[in-house]
Amino acid sequence: MISYEEKQTIKWFLIFFYIIFIAYDYFFYYLLPVHILHRENEVSYDYWYINYIVLAILIPISYYLYRIGKYSLIKFVFFLGFLTATFITDLITYYGRGESYTSGNMVEVFLFLSLPLFLSLSYYWLVSIGIVFKYVFLGIILDNSYVVMPGILTIILSIMSFFLLSRFKRYVKAISLSYDKQLEGIVKGVIATLELKDPYTRGHSERVANYALLLAKEIGKLTKKEQKSFYYACLLHDIGKIHIPDTILMKPGKLTKEEYEIIKTHPVVGEEAVKDVEGIKNYISVIRSHHERWDGKGYPDQLKGTEIPLLARVIAFADAFDAMTSSRSYRAALPVDEAYNRIIEGKGSQFDPLLVESFKKVYPAWVDYHYKYPWKERIVLKEVEG
Repeated sequence: MISYEEKQTIKWFLIFFYIIFIAYDYFFYYLLPVHILHRENEVSYDYWYINYIVLAILIPISYYLYRIGKYSLIKFVFFLGFLTATFITDLITYYGRGESYTSGNMVEVFLFLSLPLFLSLSYYWLVSIGIVFKYVFLGIILDNSYVVMPGILTIILSIMSFFLLSRFKRYVKAISLSYDKQLEGIVKGVIATLELKDPYTRGHSERVANYALLLAKEIGKLTKKEQKSFYYACLLHDIGKIHIPDTILMKPGKLTKEEYEIIKTHPVVGEEAVKDVEGIKNYISVIRSHHERWDGKGYPDQLKGTEIPLLARVIAFADAFDAMTSSRSYRAALPVDEAYNRIIEGKGSQFDPLLVESFKKVYPAWVDYHYKYPWKERIVLKEVEG
């Protein structure tokens, strides 16, 4: 669930890396000594091909990681491969020759200049410490003082990159906080509108979102940033009900078959309403598929088993639990233990069997949240606001 911007950054980073690496080697080891200085290079760089073999191997590896969505790993794998290859090449080229150290590549400068673009402190420290230690170890092993110069340059570039990275991270954090507040305000406004239309769902979206978030944290599949976007999507899971006529939505008795078919349109309507909202569109399955069942008897697409997106399977637990433990016009709320038992009974039919095990673990936290929720206070507040 990495942003489009990071994917583009990775792609252009790799393109410019290869261009700079190849162009610099061509200039420094061939064009400069042969066609400009008109003399052979002082050092016979016999093992240059090791670098290119490793860099060639890294291309399919990077492509594979890109295809499976592991974008953030590409830069780490790529740098470690490059660092290992250049260290080995320099070591076997200069060891025992007693010649001046004239190796290195302008691509290392590019690596430092590109560090702020990734906004990753872990990657920053890997590159900075990795390149510095490369020159320290080469200097010790080769007993060559010339290695000090690129080492000093590396430290200077590392410090400059750190200042730029810190500034970029502050800017991005400020923008992100501003965007989150705006998005949260919009979501809460929409939910308030829905609750005014359907008074029996007051607080339902909020409770479902919190139950679902607790379960999502238990399965450990989402980062903190992803958890926030998932939470907003859960708040909007019933947004499509705005399209449902009041006579059906607030009907005190049992719905007719035709009325129920109209109710079943709300996931698709909700998906259409928020499909272009940045920060939520990647979690659109939460809205469209929260009424799908593990046995394929749900709606709107009759998805079955793992055809149902994982996060939609997660919110299905929360939606069912809150529906059972809150009062409706046509029935009183069930005790939480009864709701728990019904979910357990639905293992393998309505609910994902594996997630049922995670639900059992998180259930005490759900109960705690249920009893601490300000039910009466919220109803009074909404009535005053209305």
